[in-house]
Amino acid sequence: MQRVLPAPPPAGRFARAIESSRDLLHRIKDEVGAPGIVVGVSVDGREVWSEGLGYADIENRVPCKPETVMRIASISKSLTMVALAKLWEAGKLDLDVPVQHYVPEFPEKEYEGEKVSVTTRLLISHLSGIRHYEKDMKKVKEEKAYKALIMMRGTLAPDQEKEFKEKGGKSNEKDDFVKAKTEPDNEAKCRNSKPGKKKNDFEQGELYLKEKFENSIESLRLFKNDPLFFKPGSQFLYSTFGYTLLAAIVERASGYKYLDYMQKIFHDLDMLTTVQEENEPVIYNRARFYVYNKKKRLVNTPYVDNSYKWAGGGFLSTVGDLLKFGNAMLYSYQVGLFKNSHENLLPGYLQPETMVMMWTPVPNTEMSWDKDGKYAMAWGVVEKKQTHGSCRKQRHYASHTGGAVGASSVLLVLPEELDAETINDKVPPRGVIVSIICNMQSVGLNSTALKIALEFDKDRSN
Repeated sequence: MQRVLPAPPPAGRFARAIESSRDLLHRIKDEVGAPGIVVGVSVDGREVWSEGLGYADIENRVPCKPETVMRIASISKSLTMVALAKLWEAGKLDLDVPVQHYVPEFPEKEYEGEKVSVTTRLLISHLSGIRHYEKDMKKVKEEKAYKALIMMRGTLAPDQEKEFKEKGGKSNEKDDFVKAKTEPDNEAKCRNSKPGKKKNDFEQGELYLKEKFENSIESLRLFKNDPLFFKPGSQFLYSTFGYTLLAAIVERASGYKYLDYMQKIFHDLDMLTTVQEENEPVIYNRARFYVYNKKKRLVNTPYVDNSYKWAGGGFLSTVGDLLKFGNAMLYSYQVGLFKNSHENLLPGYLQPETMVMMWTPVPNTEMSWDKDGKYAMAWGVVEKKQTHGSCRKQRHYASHTGGAVGASSVLLVLPEELDAETINDKVPPRGVIVSIICNMQSVGLNSTALKIALEFDKDRSN
């Protein structure tokens, strides 16, 4: 009788992927001078690797470990989307009515003298026209016009490029690019050089707010009376403040305080270490956060209060909790495909149709961390694509990155490419999920996460 050998343990099966991924993370950490970085990887719903590199606390020489808690920044937006999706599935939230239906405290808006509507759906995909941290509308429009010109270069004939420069490019609304360059000297500047220097997010004062806001409605006063930068639906303008308004909508549609409703969701998803960031509570394994000063010395970041943006960037978590969240989303996305062959499967936390909607790219959007993708509903999505045989093959994946004071993060979901012939002997979730958190700001992690996911997918396939 032939002896059946047990399957190798996950760490052994993925030893090659772990070794190459660890080396990659060491390179990234050394390149940017990050104090600490933590990574977690799951394959087909099972965590196969988690590890910390460097220090969670430099002063006390506390090393990073899988349990280290850090700011996840804008991955908070993807968490908030689950709250909105649950309310939508329950019939308590209409994504397409004006937001004043739920939050009358937010004033009705006009754009260029025309009354316009801001809806929940537009807020989710950053199409509302509500500003981000930059308050100077002119600078934002100049930068958008310049980016559009750069993207069009190489695809236009010289005479077309000249016309594009002079007219400011095509727009879905009247003369937006032209209005960004009203004065002759600004117009020449836009044609021949980069637009006036716009501050990056970490130079914006509002990112360093120390004021405690009691609720989402109170936070609205930071931006509710500001003009819209674009006509709703016409252009993508990434806005964390838009998610502050979404938190208020969650409160009104659910009847719960935003944080109470999110804690219920975290409990359901078994995300027991995910909490809002507050200074007073003792949070075990919380890292300290760092930045380099003008003298290139590592220093502690200043104290900030994130209560004004819980929904858009205010949560703390671990790589393990983020993997659980990613697997819950991937299961919900795939479970509908398996229902015919596996009748006893439990339902997903969200309906498959909801996940398909959430992971479908939205027109007029951008995915700043991967130019091949588009923004969907609180996730960036890259679609499957291959233009030429035996050439680059673009895999379908969904991700969100985060950047906060002293922190950077990414959560990436790489679904398995399923087909009807191979689905019978499998159960969801099927795919690779990577989460990375770091206690230093301005560290781009999406391409690193994608490389790691593909390494594990390679070992998984073998």
